[in-house]
Amino acid sequence: MSRLRFLLPIIVLLSLSACSVMPKPGFPREHDVDLNRFMGPWYVIAHIPPSKTKNAYNEIERYSRGQGNTIHVKFTYREGGFNGKKHTMTPTGTVIDGSGNAVWAMHFYHVLRLQYVISYVSPNYDSTIIARSKRDYVWIMARTPHISEKRYKALVQRVKNIGYDTSKLRKVPQQPLSERHDL
Repeated sequence: MSRLRFLLPIIVLLSLSACSVMPKPGFPREHDVDLNRFMGPWYVIAHIPPSKTKNAYNEIERYSRGQGNTIHVKFTYREGGFNGKKHTMTPTGTVIDGSGNAVWAMHFYHVLRLQYVISYVSPNYDSTIIARSKRDYVWIMARTPHISEKRYKALVQRVKNIGYDTSKLRKVPQQPLSERHDL
């Protein structure tokens, strides 16, 4: 019995990590993402976040190319305020073959594999929407810490069109770059 208790969580984790990260047909996603243009820093403007980042400030995702289909990620934020404790996460992304570079498997702690779908990227690569087919989490990101209200509303409408409840979106407080000391 104790052996089963030990093996069951491992079996469940392996089963979950083996699940396909490809979204179901019809789920909105880009079809030809230029990875080199997509790399670099992205400021999280708004999100429906996992509970771990529900009080995040100054959220930034930084992407860089690894070998093959690998994407190195550095995600930083401050907890509860601009002077809050700094947190850093470094998951690894794997671009899924045949996805036009728009679907990634994000690997956390070498066991957890989560879907990451580039549902939208602007033609000049200055804003993006990252979604999941479960419609549980979503991120609106931009190349600058702030965007116009008009642009924000247009991106929120896109999130709504994907099927999210946009009343759950949280705007992420972002300091101007001139006031940051930890970039």
